[in-house]
Amino acid sequence: MLELTAPGSTSMGLTRLGRGAAGTAAELGPLADLVGTWFGTHGWELIAVPQGESFHLIVRPYVEVVTFEALGAPVPNRGGPVPDLFIAGLLYQIRITDIETNEPLHLENGMWLNLGESQEQPIVRQASIPHGDVFLALGTSSTASGPPDIPSTSAIPDAGPKTPLGYTDPWMTPVDGFHPGTPNMVLQEAIAGQDVAQTITLSVSTQNGGGIVNIPFVDQHANATQFTCDYWIETIKDPSTGDLVQQLQYSQQTNIEFLQSFGGPPGQLIMWPHVNVNTLRKQ
Repeated sequence: MLELTAPGSTSMGLTRLGRGAAGTAAELGPLADLVGTWFGTHGWELIAVPQGESFHLIVRPYVEVVTFEALGAPVPNRGGPVPDLFIAGLLYQIRITDIETNEPLHLENGMWLNLGESQEQPIVRQASIPHGDVFLALGTSSTASGPPDIPSTSAIPDAGPKTPLGYTDPWMTPVDGFHPGTPNMVLQEAIAGQDVAQTITLSVSTQNGGGIVNIPFVDQHANATQFTCDYWIETIKDPSTGDLVQQLQYSQQTNIEFLQSFGGPPGQLIMWPHVNVNTLRKQ
């Protein structure tokens, strides 16, 4: 009779069942507080898209729902002569709609993984997006008392050394209080005055060991080349009740390349930052 589990297979000696909440939280480490559903109405999207020989800048607010669910028992990766790697993680799904028109804007599913302390980059985000893109981003986490240190990054494209005067002016014009050139300002303003007791920071990028794969159309017309993301999981003290509530802020950027840069060498394209920021509360 055939055996369902072959000798020496990855299932030998393992019973991969769901874990209790306490055990699962311990295995997830810095990802544990993500479990649940998050809702936010303070999202902003910033993206430039090709329009003939020029571009069209889109700046719009959005509503977002994100759900995180634990995988269950850790997933084994066999290492041969080195100790096996057991990976804990979360399934997630993101749904984003335009806050003014209720138009669906973005759907994404993927996983956040905790590779454990033996790995130099123990935190992983991997995702699939229906534009024809998948990415794998690796990084680290940290936990600190108090509010996050949210950087004031620039989202203005690098159009080259001979960029025409006024070319990037659309990034200088605020939209309903949102500043396209410095998108993280809306995150800084959201926590101004809040009593933040603790912040867990997750920072990942496709630059060091990860990457992005696109369908040929995306590669040809608006090539997504790099993805970076910072999550700030914040424990907030409610000023009216004294209760502790959980808040999630994030800033992520996808570098998109199209159009020849001004004054750059042939083939050097303009890099257009596609930025998303939001502040959400756990439901």
